[in-house]
Amino acid sequence: MAQIIVNGETQTVNLPLSVAELIKQNKVLQPDMVSVQLNENFVDRQTWEHLQLKDGDTIDFLYFMGGGAI
Repeated sequence: MAQIIVNGETQTVNLPLSVAELIKQNKVLQPDMVSVQLNENFVDRQTWEHLQLKDGDTIDFLYFMGGGAI
């Protein structure tokens, strides 16, 4: 068991765990539209399947929203 922080909340997870698996576990809506930060660094989407999380990691799922003109 390991403790990680996901979007500011502590989660207890079983390792090994990849970024892609964490996205599935957290039921992230529209995973194709999300960006991932791991320990404040953006993670390339091509590495999600293989990038393994470690105890104490901080992960943020970020959605970028466009706005309109007034």
